[in-house]
Amino acid sequence: MEQPGTATAALIWCPFPDPESARSIAGQLLDARLIASANILGAVESHFVWHGTRASNTETAVLFKTTAGLLDICVAQLGLLHPYDTPAIIGWRCDAAHPATLAWLAASRAAPVARN
Repeated sequence: MEQPGTATAALIWCPFPDPESARSIAGQLLDARLIASANILGAVESHFVWHGTRASNTETAVLFKTTAGLLDICVAQLGLLHPYDTPAIIGWRCDAAHPATLAWLAASRAAPVARN
């Protein structure tokens, strides 16, 4: 875990089947203080191969903001909460972030809250 004042930004991209599930899971991650923010970007047209067949669908895109120290646990928790059997969850540590953004991320984080 990062020491106070040394936060590094991280982002997570994840599509959801609908806005309701995106909002619900974003709220759970905020309540658990695993993320500082979730930008629900709205409908995206997704094209993909699933079980050997080309497919497309409309999904709700979300960009989550967190710290690098919470990235792995946030990705794991998102995987547990997500309604898809095989969700597309992609997280990365950021090379650069504004100092005010880093301070806000650091202030927003806390030890994860256990949930049943």
